[in-house]
Amino acid sequence: MNMLRRKRSTTVINILIAIVITLAVNFSYILVMIAEQRENSSSTTSTQQRQPQEPPQRPEAEGVLHLSKDGYGYIIPDNISQEVPDDTHIDSIFVSNRKVYQYRLSDGDTIRCTIHPPRGGSNPFLGEVLIQNGNEIPAPPVYDRPRRDQDMTWQMLYYFTLTLLLLTIMTARFDVNNFSTRRYLIRCSAAILAAFACYFIAPFINWQAGGKVMMIWQHEPNIMIDYMVIMKCLVAVTVAVLYGRIYGMLFEQQKIQLENERLRSENLQTQYNLLMGQISPHFFFNSLNSLSMLVREQNEEKALAYIDQLSYTFRYIIQNGQNTNTTLADEMEFTQAYGELFKVRYADKLFFDIDIDPKYNEWTLPALTMQPLIGNAVKHNTITRKQPFHISIRTEGSTLIVSNRKAPKLEQEPSTGIGLKNLRSRWQLITGHDIEIKETETEFIVRLPLQKPDN
Repeated sequence: MNMLRRKRSTTVINILIAIVITLAVNFSYILVMIAEQRENSSSTTSTQQRQPQEPPQRPEAEGVLHLSKDGYGYIIPDNISQEVPDDTHIDSIFVSNRKVYQYRLSDGDTIRCTIHPPRGGSNPFLGEVLIQNGNEIPAPPVYDRPRRDQDMTWQMLYYFTLTLLLLTIMTARFDVNNFSTRRYLIRCSAAILAAFACYFIAPFINWQAGGKVMMIWQHEPNIMIDYMVIMKCLVAVTVAVLYGRIYGMLFEQQKIQLENERLRSENLQTQYNLLMGQISPHFFFNSLNSLSMLVREQNEEKALAYIDQLSYTFRYIIQNGQNTNTTLADEMEFTQAYGELFKVRYADKLFFDIDIDPKYNEWTLPALTMQPLIGNAVKHNTITRKQPFHISIRTEGSTLIVSNRKAPKLEQEPSTGIGLKNLRSRWQLITGHDIEIKETETEFIVRLPLQKPDN
């Protein structure tokens, strides 16, 4: 599931980066397109505003159009009207990209057109096309916007696909086992080869063929190099290579963090196992002492009952001792069985007052929490028929409270404190919270915060 989520996230990021790079490499192209739109709109508006007026007379010229690869061209005039001033020398007439689009001109067309006078010493430029290849053009056609939009669509689609392909090569099937300098260089080489192969299917505008959208491989063999396309492809390759390196470094850092978390979890589990190893022998020896007492008294019925309860408690320890958490209901069932072991020993002298709110039965706590609390209470207090001993187990809100009155023995048994110490350590390791231990002159109280179930 985590691997699938990571792949989806990587794909989304690759798509977003591909969109950004596509817009970046075609930014100048978009600006030119917008400028031509505004120029065409302004020209149309000016023409409409000047319709009532008689258009000024312009010199006319006739010649052959020669288009460059960049879309603009020149007409070499064969015949010029006599309206041109004698001191004006015209060797060529400039034709802009917009005029090529507007009149759908092609390289080699024979054009008769009007001429706008030169500005600042430059060549004169094309005004209106009157005759194209012997065909009269009564009025300028509408600007060919759909063809321009089509070219723009092909440009955007090509560079988006190219960039997404390169990013996929640099990030696909990435894991810690294949993150190395050697494998990174192999990915870079594959990306460069893919860009080289895709170069030959890159779209471009063949201005000499009337502004048609073609592919690089359809160029003439001696002009297969288009520096603008090469530059755009290099930008895409550079971004993909750099992103691949950054992606690998981030992925490696994430792997290190996951490995550290795994080691931390294993360390906590090891500490927990050690604590459980200290609890089990303590409980085991106490149980054997109680059983041996019943055997010495030759009380077969109580011995068998004790063995049944002892079997249940050991089975609970084996099944749940290595688990981190258990439900309050299961822990209370264990408490009752464990308490019966002591009741056999302290007949009519030891009582458990249990008051658990049923709505907290599915809340959790570390397994075997009650064992050290009951064991310590019995170990350190006097239990007689005249002074019966009560252990209270109840819930107050989401807190489990275990308490008992203090009745110290005349001869105190040596205490290592390992029971409460282990209990506190386990709670901190498993839940991240601490327990509250309160001891007064007359009462011993332990407050245990229950954990709400995940569901």
